Amino acid sequence: MAVAVSETSAPEWAGPLQGVRVLDFTRVLAGPSAALALADLGAEVIKVEPPGSGDETRDFPPLRNGESHYFLSVNRGKKSIVIDLKSEAGVALARDLAAHSDILVENYRPGVMDRLGLGYEALSAINPRLIYCAISGYGMTGPLRDRPSFDIVLQAMSGALSVNGEQGQRPTKLGIPMGDLVGGINGPIGILAALYERSVTERGRLIDVALMDGLIGLLAYLPQLAFFTGEDPVPQGAQHPNLVPYGIFPASDGSVVVGCLTNSFWSRICRALGLDDWIDDPRFASIEKRRDARAIVNARICECTEQRTVDELVALFTDYQVPHAPILGVRDALAQPQAVARELVVETEHRTLGPIPIVNRPIKFPENRQPVPTAPPVLGQHTDEILRGILGLDTGRIAGLRGDGIVA
Repeated sequence: MAVAVSETSAPEWAGPLQGVRVLDFTRVLAGPSAALALADLGAEVIKVEPPGSGDETRDFPPLRNGESHYFLSVNRGKKSIVIDLKSEAGVALARDLAAHSDILVENYRPGVMDRLGLGYEALSAINPRLIYCAISGYGMTGPLRDRPSFDIVLQAMSGALSVNGEQGQRPTKLGIPMGDLVGGINGPIGILAALYERSVTERGRLIDVALMDGLIGLLAYLPQLAFFTGEDPVPQGAQHPNLVPYGIFPASDGSVVVGCLTNSFWSRICRALGLDDWIDDPRFASIEKRRDARAIVNARICECTEQRTVDELVALFTDYQVPHAPILGVRDALAQPQAVARELVVETEHRTLGPIPIVNRPIKFPENRQPVPTAPPVLGQHTDEILRGILGLDTGRIAGLRGDGIVA
């Protein structure tokens, strides 16, 4: 995999959250993706892991030299400390770290952190400025708050799964785990809003992020469509319920995606495919009429596209400024010139794997350049550094904690 080499001379800086410390009690995907966003923005993120195997995803195959692809994907730019939270001494260490932190993120089931003595009420008493973000499947309230959840369960409960797949067939799970990843979107939004509020009030607050709430929020226009029609939206495959042509169209050697959102794009599509007589055809003169003539429009577009190669169609649609794309696999998507220009893949040094490619930060700050993210940490890689640098513990005390199995 090729990696980007930047030619910019902009000075490096950690990011807009430089100087902000995040205590990360998350695991698997929803919580780690939220903490990852904060690390990408320059915060110091300290991932607290249990002794033994650490975050469960460290064991998710496939592995390379004992390191999991899954863990590597959402833990760049973080530090790892191992603390036994089942011990009083371990909880005491965690409380001390919370007293020295700005933000805490956790994604246990509601009540777990309270039982450990690490809930919001307990920690805000010792650090009133602490912003505490709790991410869970169904949130802190409601009849489902204690029910376990995973991505596919949330897709089903939110309605997202019901509208994904081909028309007339059973729904299909989203290929991207949005049921979990929505925690990485809404969590940071709430945290950053609370961070701004704290600059005025000098106090933190508790944030309750429910993944089901977030996924329902991502249904976009579909709830309003249901309110208007009184009917559930149904799967449309790659097509759009109201826009035509919109979807995947065959080429002689593959497929392309075309999206027609307005009448101006309709005329461009017609010109690109030699259908000039259709531009002013009253049968297709509006979005509604094209929707009602979906079968006729799509059949004719397919007849035109399947006579050309993907490259020919890309060239045509580019010339006529039609929204389009070839369908790329993940490797091709990461290697395309646009991804290289945007430095979406960079190389970083992993403690056991050596140089590895990773996906880079998705948000850019052109006036200042952030350094390449540090590699996802091996288990407990920064334990001594954190205990010494933040809590001021000496070598003897750290050795004693390690000998008692409190840290590792």
